[in-house]
Amino acid sequence: MPQSHQDIKFHKEKFALLSEEEEAIGKAVVNAAYIVHKKLGPGLLEKVYEVCFCHVLAKEGCFVERQVPVPIVFDDITFPEGLRLDVLVNEIVICELKAVDIVNPVWEAQLLSHLKLTGKRLGFIINFNVPLIKDGIKRMVL
Repeated sequence: MPQSHQDIKFHKEKFALLSEEEEAIGKAVVNAAYIVHKKLGPGLLEKVYEVCFCHVLAKEGCFVERQVPVPIVFDDITFPEGLRLDVLVNEIVICELKAVDIVNPVWEAQLLSHLKLTGKRLGFIINFNVPLIKDGIKRMVL
């Protein structure tokens, strides 16, 4: 069944493309994950990967924040004990880092929630405990 012009317009508005800046940061994130994994390999603690991942991004000129608190607003009350993002790059892209054998599907739902709560559109789940890092990177767009 052919789509109407109105349906296509709605689809484009609902699923807007990422900005050039978001895409550039996304590429920097993936590149940093590859560099860190190539040098360190799997099997280390998440914190080790986080420090090195942030270092690589900072060397590339990115502004990187670690363990960023995200307050929760509920019933018009702001609770500072909300969420914590592993890494926020250029105040635009969220990166949740893992170093685990088994990926938990709930992490995707958590990343989507983080994107919604912060108003960000691009996020990554990066699991460094894999033989090939390409198998450990999950990109999500809201």
